[in-house]
Amino acid sequence: MTLAVLIVAAGRGTRAGGPVPKQWQLLEGRSVLSHTVDVFKRHALVHRIVLVLHADDMDRVTGVTKVQGGADRAASVRHGLAALQDSGITRVLIHDVARPCVSHDTIDAVIMALETHAGAAPAIPVTDALWTGENGLVTGTRDRTGLFRAQTPQGFHLDAITNAHAAHAGGAADDVEVARAAGVDVAIVPGDEANLKITYPADFNRAGRILRTGHGH
Repeated sequence: MTLAVLIVAAGRGTRAGGPVPKQWQLLEGRSVLSHTVDVFKRHALVHRIVLVLHADDMDRVTGVTKVQGGADRAASVRHGLAALQDSGITRVLIHDVARPCVSHDTIDAVIMALETHAGAAPAIPVTDALWTGENGLVTGTRDRTGLFRAQTPQGFHLDAITNAHAAHAGGAADDVEVARAAGVDVAIVPGDEANLKITYPADFNRAGRILRTGHGH
């Protein structure tokens, strides 16, 4: 097995606030992106890292393969997958740049599941009650049985996810949705509450606390 990591970092992330996109904001003195890239650089099984960047950011990073992103996340992933064709890579992990606290245990679980499945991804079972709401009022409830909160990295056999993206019409929430639309079975491996996705301003402080504990590193 030869493994690459595709880190999607072309978005603008306006909900996180700040003067620059969240991947370039400082977290414990370094950019969010640098933390995320370094997790995979330190992993013994990762042979190659592909970073998908916005056109304005292509000169901000060195030392990894860089690909210009597309009009949306799916297009950016397709560009990254194209960079891996004819490279000898057989497995790929697709990861959100805004998850800098991912642990090696989570990465290992995804990689191990790819020995027996064409796709695998970490997730956490939903334990809270679920409501629907409108105009500030609760309008109903939903059964949480069998529901999971998806995380990344989402791992795949390279040929399976490349073909799935080529056939997909677009609009998927993540790469698992793309894979399943193509008939690819995706195994669920245990997620990690510390593997948060930085989305809002308060998430930077939480991620900083996780990184200071050395979680996953």
